[in-house]
Amino acid sequence: MKLIILDRDGVINIDSDAFVKSPEEWIPIPGSLEAIARLNHAGYRVVVATNQSGIVRGLFDLETLNLIHRKMHRMVQEVGGLIDAVFFCPDVDEANPYRKPNPGMLLEIGRRLKCGLQGVPVVGDDVRDIRAARAANARPLLVRTGKGVRTLEREWGICANVQIFDDLAAAASYLTACND
Repeated sequence: MKLIILDRDGVINIDSDAFVKSPEEWIPIPGSLEAIARLNHAGYRVVVATNQSGIVRGLFDLETLNLIHRKMHRMVQEVGGLIDAVFFCPDVDEANPYRKPNPGMLLEIGRRLKCGLQGVPVVGDDVRDIRAARAANARPLLVRTGKGVRTLEREWGICANVQIFDDLAAAASYLTACND
């Protein structure tokens, strides 16, 4: 089984410093949904791992998060793709082992899917994604969408030895061409 783990905000959809709080605010980045479909067709199982502290902050509730994810699943399916699962951490506490940059959410994905994470691509736009991937012994990939450019500017040292792509579509093209 080939697995890829994607962050949500800034990788699949347009990010917002004010949080994505409703299905109406969830807008896919051009080409991201088709990229997921291409990954599926190349044999990848696609799983999303996302921090969603807006729940604990009172900006939206679990029902709204489910509606956002329902929209995401539907739009991916409309272009011929599938997201196998969405894992999220609603906490703001950095000590929570499941909140990225901690690896707990990624390790839980590996446990649930009964697979090791060695070399599994984890696509993110933030230093938290890179740190979580490294801590889980996965393979961090950074996109310039979302917080990606800011991450490269502020955290260049942490980005060393991380493959960098313009967006999820470019990362998917690379991975499917490599037949990784």
